[in-house]
Amino acid sequence: MATLQIRIDDALKKQADTLFSSLGLDTSTAIRIFLNAAIENSGIPFSVQHRSIPHSLQEAIYDSRLQKNLSGPFDTAEDAVASMLED
Repeated sequence: MATLQIRIDDALKKQADTLFSSLGLDTSTAIRIFLNAAIENSGIPFSVQHRSIPHSLQEAIYDSRLQKNLSGPFDTAEDAVASMLED
């Protein structure tokens, strides 16, 4: 049996340990599951891609950071929702 050693950030290790423990696994078992799935799929067993943000959302994020093209302010959440529902 071989030993696999990797270096990872302490916080990442702790988060992974917590997640896998909540699933009833230890981290070593979770890694073995990943490796077996990779072999069965002849590649990484999940999609690896950049997540694209729709152009309209990118514009909205940009505008909100610059505080431009904003509607409001509103006194209540109901007023804000009513404004969004207006044509």
